[in-house]
Amino acid sequence: STTPMLVHNRHRRASKMALLACFAVAIGRGATSTSTKVTAFSFATLSSGSKAAWRYAAASPPTPCASSTSGPATFFRRNFRNSATCSASITSLQQSAVATEELEKTMDVTHPAFDVIAKDVVSEYGAYTTLYKHKKSGAELLSVANDDDNKVFGITFRTPPSDSTGVPHILEHSVLCGSRKYKTKDPFVQLLQGSLQTFLNAFTYPDRTCYVVASQNTKDFYNLINVYSDAVFHPRAITDPMVHAQEGWHLELEDKEEPITYKGVVYNEMKGVYSSPDSLLSRESQRCLFPDNTYSVDSGGDPTVIPELSFEDFADFHAKFYHPANSRIYFSGDDDVAKRLEIMDEYLSEFGASPESKPESEIVWQKKTITEPRREKHASPAGADQPETHMLNVNWLLNDRPFSPVEDLTINIVDHLLTGTTSAILRKTLMESGLGEAITGGGLSDELLQATFSMGMKGVKPDDVDKVEALVLDTLKKAAEEGFTEDAIASSMNTIEFQLREFNTGSFPRGLSFMLGAMSKWLYDRSPTGGLKFEEPLAQLKAQIEESGSKVFQDMINEYLLNNNHRVTVEMVPSKTLEAEQLKEEEDRLAAIKESLAEDELDDIIKKTVALKELQAAEDPPEARATIPSLELEDLKREVTEYPIDITQNENDSGIKVVRHELVSTSGIAYVNFGVDISSLPLEDAALMPLFTRMLMETGAGDMDSVALSRRIGTYTGGVSATFFSSGVKPEGAEEGVVSEGNHMITQLMIQGKATSDKAGELFSLFNVILTDAKLDSKSKVIEMLKESKSRIESSIQASGHQYANTRIKSRYTIGGYIGEKMSGITYLQTVKDLLQQAEEDWPSLLARFERIRNTILDEAKCRSGMILDVTGDSKVLETIQPDIDSFLNELPGDPKGEKLQEFYTEEHPWAVQAKKEMAEQAATIDEGFVVPTQVSYVGKGGQLFQPGEAVSGASAVVARYLRTGYLWDQVRVIGGAYGGFCTFSSNDGFFSFLSYRDPNLADTIDVYDKAGDALIAAADELEKDPDALATAIIGAIGDMDGALMPDQKGFTAFRRWLANESPEARQKFRDEILSTKAEDFRVFGERLKTFKNPTVAVVSSSAAFEAAAKAGKEMKISQVV
Repeated sequence: STTPMLVHNRHRRASKMALLACFAVAIGRGATSTSTKVTAFSFATLSSGSKAAWRYAAASPPTPCASSTSGPATFFRRNFRNSATCSASITSLQQSAVATEELEKTMDVTHPAFDVIAKDVVSEYGAYTTLYKHKKSGAELLSVANDDDNKVFGITFRTPPSDSTGVPHILEHSVLCGSRKYKTKDPFVQLLQGSLQTFLNAFTYPDRTCYVVASQNTKDFYNLINVYSDAVFHPRAITDPMVHAQEGWHLELEDKEEPITYKGVVYNEMKGVYSSPDSLLSRESQRCLFPDNTYSVDSGGDPTVIPELSFEDFADFHAKFYHPANSRIYFSGDDDVAKRLEIMDEYLSEFGASPESKPESEIVWQKKTITEPRREKHASPAGADQPETHMLNVNWLLNDRPFSPVEDLTINIVDHLLTGTTSAILRKTLMESGLGEAITGGGLSDELLQATFSMGMKGVKPDDVDKVEALVLDTLKKAAEEGFTEDAIASSMNTIEFQLREFNTGSFPRGLSFMLGAMSKWLYDRSPTGGLKFEEPLAQLKAQIEESGSKVFQDMINEYLLNNNHRVTVEMVPSKTLEAEQLKEEEDRLAAIKESLAEDELDDIIKKTVALKELQAAEDPPEARATIPSLELEDLKREVTEYPIDITQNENDSGIKVVRHELVSTSGIAYVNFGVDISSLPLEDAALMPLFTRMLMETGAGDMDSVALSRRIGTYTGGVSATFFSSGVKPEGAEEGVVSEGNHMITQLMIQGKATSDKAGELFSLFNVILTDAKLDSKSKVIEMLKESKSRIESSIQASGHQYANTRIKSRYTIGGYIGEKMSGITYLQTVKDLLQQAEEDWPSLLARFERIRNTILDEAKCRSGMILDVTGDSKVLETIQPDIDSFLNELPGDPKGEKLQEFYTEEHPWAVQAKKEMAEQAATIDEGFVVPTQVSYVGKGGQLFQPGEAVSGASAVVARYLRTGYLWDQVRVIGGAYGGFCTFSSNDGFFSFLSYRDPNLADTIDVYDKAGDALIAAADELEKDPDALATAIIGAIGDMDGALMPDQKGFTAFRRWLANESPEARQKFRDEILSTKAEDFRVFGERLKTFKNPTVAVVSSSAAFEAAAKAGKEMKISQVV
């Protein structure tokens, strides 16, 4: 489903960002980082789950390879130079593809309004760059020319706040609410509704605000640039207090007898953030290290301080920091460089020089003023049923001068050696200590002016807090004294080098990643390209290692950690009364405000409340909408993009299917997925699969313990992971385009990995040993994993309650949803608790289950019938690795001529049979509420909108998207004050749901959902009269389908389509139906919503909110979850 939460979701463990610029490579892991808080406009907070949100963001693909590391003990000193052989092959292919004369010529483009400051070629990424300075305004502009059709524009302002009112964050929301040229209330939403954008967002760091757009369509790209440029320089917000009231905060009162309340989108967003103990720990950890500069305050806003922000201070902040002289403007892609300069000169030429802008926004270096390590304690909210365990981070400020490029790289390698994988010494020692449930801190954060390092644990007993702190310090001392083995260093070096060279940014534009990497230096008045080059510092570091081995890393640990007293340990103490105290404090403050107001002042608040709601509810006039530039239907590509696929049903008489995707170039890398059917397992074992797949990767295999396995993976590959994969499939002979009953599916244990073609043999060898010989008898490791999973899920329910509400609702209606709830929903949290108890009290019985799982799926008689090998590569890669494929298939367990598994395209899956039976017995369709400590709500309502066998037109995608970006945005977010309001719809199973995110309301939001059908019927009448608005809705839906994909994503997309038994004809028919959507389709969908059969509710919220909802007539079955 496409929901606005995509921004937020990029921090799920499966899609951690690898931060690749300037060597800030963040290796995906389950730890929570204390790194910079980055707040994203409109959707969600990007509190970074890996090293740093957005320093150089290369997201893993939808089917990611978790970055693990490994290597043989004899490898390093003798063969170290060869550890880059895989990476070198990546480089040579990239350079041959992009080093063209045409790109070189772009560096000579000039414009009379601009001076050329510097030219540079970042050969590592085929980027030809020119840094310009606008003569009149002083704005700097970095133009990056490359062969990437996914064009990116960004404009960044240095915006250091002096308090925690959240002014940069509120301004970031507000500038996109209309401008001088673009007159609607919310041009951002109009762009969301009708653009082919591949990225459209804005985000606030502690010291900067970034506005970014991307598109593969040149006309669309220029439209986006114009709207964003006018927005930042000439926003309506600085002259209209209503915008500040809506996006920031305001007092709301509709009846003098009622209490006054605070409302505002950012206000409610940050209440959600401050409800999360993990977020509070991260914020306190940053604040304590920077007592003297801007990083000591919260740029996102503290909910208790946000109401201190006046409109005048808000407007003044824009005047001070949004002058072009304080901006850094960025372009990248294959568009015309001269046109870039021409467009920006139109906006910049209105401004004169402002020599004071840059000095006033300069970020002051925090000196290391803490001479003796400190301790701090702070309260965090805890649920009534939660054990009273503590959280802590040990935090260091690392540098008070700029790192050199080689130091930048080295500190990232140190971080990877200490924390980068589950077998890294600091992370491993903490988890194996049993002192806590999960890691906090996540290690290095280096995307701001100064780097920090944080490490600790959550789920710690009060008496063990000091022990955790001591263990962190003792483990660092051990690492500094004993150093790192050659294989550990080789593994970390190769892992990071592979990621630097591959430059796989997943679903994010490469140009965006490049921009954020450049900004990490450029923002602080250093070279924007200096931080993106890695060849020279990499060679320098390799030479240092060749000369003195581990010493370079040991010296760094001593200098920046052990001998550095600018250290603060932050302890979060759980309080089961904190939530109630905060609620009462807010009520008392508002009561005091009301008490102090005269009658005419109360009348004024009521008047402003009514005026704001009227403004929010009013439609933009046609002449205002006409100012928003848009594409036309003729600009759209009418054909579905298909990707290469070649299937061999029985490769070399092995009994195994092999699927290949030959692409033009994969830069010398083979991307491999290997699926093993698990349908022979009983449904009750499905809930064990998340743990079982993790055990395969983290307990060791064959003659390797967990450390050796991890290092071998890191030394020879770009990452290996194991996961559970399932897909509904279209039964043979079934009609396409109708809702499935869900009886037919594929369920697989999938091992995924990537390596350069010369290392494919190692990759396949690892696949085999992980599958067949993982060390399952690892009681202590399994207990660690279960404790970490429990802690992570509890935090996730508090932070992403909408996802759990959606999973819960879906489990009541569809077979896939029911199984999903067992494996990843609120139900799974209880399963994890039960498994933890079993592991601690009766390990042999749990071990027997794991061994039975492996024996069953590797049943010699029939396992090969259910094995599929899927490979993506270019022709040279596929040719090179063929002997390795032959060997791999030959060595796998199973009889090539053995029994055949059941045919899932003609027979019901056994899990589906069992799930239907259980659903009939127990999955009651009732409204449920789940209590967690929080100041906001996550409100879901949904059900099966289309029944099995009913046809679903592609027009449904247009209507659902229109509902999400129109009615729900306006009613739940703009008027209701929630941070997100949206809907999901699947044409495969007919399931539809409404969801809200960080919502101050509960009962009112459900009422909004219930009126959606009427809203669509009214919209149909309007769209009949407004063909342009209908075209806009269609364009947006097509944009959702046509994102830019990395090579591995292209291959996996084709593989998934084939597994699901989707035909190209059905895909094209669906696209054609989108393109021919009529206003009548909105009416039909709306009528269906009005007669929704048996929808139900699931909500994650606080006890107080559920009590208020019950009084409003919204009663639910309440359960305490966290």
